[in-house]
Amino acid sequence: MSTVAREINTVGVVGLGTMGAGIVEVFARNGLNVVAVEISENALERGRQNLTGSTDRAVAKGKLSPEDRDALHARVDFQVGLPALHSVDFVIEAVPEHLDLKQAIFAELDRVCPPHAILATNTSSLSVTEISVATHRPNQVIGVHFFNPAPVMKLVEIIRTVVTAPEVVADVEALCARLGKVDVTISDRAGFIANALLFGYLNHAVTMFENHYATREDIDAAMKQGCGLPMGPLALMDLIGLDTAYEILDTMYRRGGRDRRHAPAPLLKQMVTAGLLGRKSGRGFYTYEKSGSPVVVADALTPSDAEQASAARRVGTVGVVGSGTMATGIIEVFAKAGYEVLSVTRGAEKSAKVCESVKTSLNKGVVRGKLTEAERDAAIGRITWSTNLDHLSDADLVVEAVVEELSVKKALFASLDEICKPGTVLATTTSSLPVVECAMATQRPADVVGLHFFNPAQVMPLVEVVETIRTSPATLATAHAVVAGLGKTAVGCADRAGFIVNALLFPYLNDAVKMLEASYSSADDIDAAMKLGCGYPMGPFELLDVVGLDVSLAIQRELYLELREPGFSPAPLLEHLVTAGYLGRKTGRGFRDHTHR
Repeated sequence: MSTVAREINTVGVVGLGTMGAGIVEVFARNGLNVVAVEISENALERGRQNLTGSTDRAVAKGKLSPEDRDALHARVDFQVGLPALHSVDFVIEAVPEHLDLKQAIFAELDRVCPPHAILATNTSSLSVTEISVATHRPNQVIGVHFFNPAPVMKLVEIIRTVVTAPEVVADVEALCARLGKVDVTISDRAGFIANALLFGYLNHAVTMFENHYATREDIDAAMKQGCGLPMGPLALMDLIGLDTAYEILDTMYRRGGRDRRHAPAPLLKQMVTAGLLGRKSGRGFYTYEKSGSPVVVADALTPSDAEQASAARRVGTVGVVGSGTMATGIIEVFAKAGYEVLSVTRGAEKSAKVCESVKTSLNKGVVRGKLTEAERDAAIGRITWSTNLDHLSDADLVVEAVVEELSVKKALFASLDEICKPGTVLATTTSSLPVVECAMATQRPADVVGLHFFNPAQVMPLVEVVETIRTSPATLATAHAVVAGLGKTAVGCADRAGFIVNALLFPYLNDAVKMLEASYSSADDIDAAMKLGCGYPMGPFELLDVVGLDVSLAIQRELYLELREPGFSPAPLLEHLVTAGYLGRKTGRGFRDHTHR
């Protein structure tokens, strides 16, 4: 028997903070009449100001005409108290994340709203089921999770409980389509899709900062420039609000099987207790111009560029050992930056191949207008090709970019130790192996540092500068100065598995695989949630297929082996796919079928 979708013409919104006012705007923009409710006249006025400010900014940016803005406001009826919702067809609450508060509101909504009305919660982490039992109509209660800012973000997570009626789900999906949103429908689980994946990553970043592993600026720069994310994790925590983030993490920890990935970092609780809540209080991980301002002001002394440069050794000649894509990119980067480069490969055939690859890439730069012919020719003129490591004896810096096998790298560093002159900086580009192992294969561990370039090195602006406990200050200063000379951003970190980017990225990818493995959602919906809800350039499964499932598994195993964190154990599904030869794009088979290799 088919059912006719209920007609939703008037909607109610309870709570008019940033999120609630944004939801009001979304409804009113799309022709729906809205009853906007707050607890007091003062709160109602703040909600009205939130809506006015948002729509005025849209007009100023040319995204909304003054006439449409006025029509939008005419559709909104601001009222104090829940009884004003006596005739709505759909109501959504957007009040703070406290279960008892939401349950009290839903009990009252159940009493005042029409029998046919759908009752929705915008909770981002609480149990929709626990909220629904406060009513006599749990089959008409559903989660509708908008993302901030609601007028901009395309994603809506629709959360059905075990008793939510199918027709209610269908009606809400139709409503989201009417609003121009993309919805993913999922069951009631802690954090749903986006927050369950996002907040484990954010919490890990806080722990990394708390342990003095890297500075806040370097952690944020690493994830923005290394992964293309719109914001670094600590800046994002400040935007969300540290109190909100703590509540979400604590709820997910208690409701989600007590996964230590979601146990709030102690520093987070301390900052909340101290009133350091992020942008809204004017101070969080960063200090802001004033409460609510996005403008960061300096609040810490850091060594000046001049001080750092004064400690650096002079680097004129750079040796690059390796013949793969990474080595080729690094050779080009150094040559374009004005360094004399000696490329050393194993055998004449590989040397010729690297030479051809570098010249082809430089020629593309000319065609694309990024290089002049004179600049290309000058760069090529700075490169010498060799198959003999002994030719590196006069290099000031040697960068290895060979296969990711520790025995191979250690043997190479032992050879470089014998060949290179005293004071030569020896750098490894490893992305996952311990740099200190390479250092201790030499008699000069103070001269060894990690320089983790990202692929393609010609394009990616980030280099992780990895310091072992034996790296000297002069070596470290030299590495930072060299990276600056390349026109790239250096982020410093200690020698720990995954450094910054991979240590934060791959557990998040692993969590996504575990979510898929549990049949909570599809790969397509998980990818959509992270792209549309969090602004990520790629979804986790798209990225896994690009990186390679075998590479991802190897990095995840290294992280788990070093940290022994249960939440970091590789997802069995990832291991099974790699065993079966599903490696991603390079094999044409991964989390998606790739027909073009």
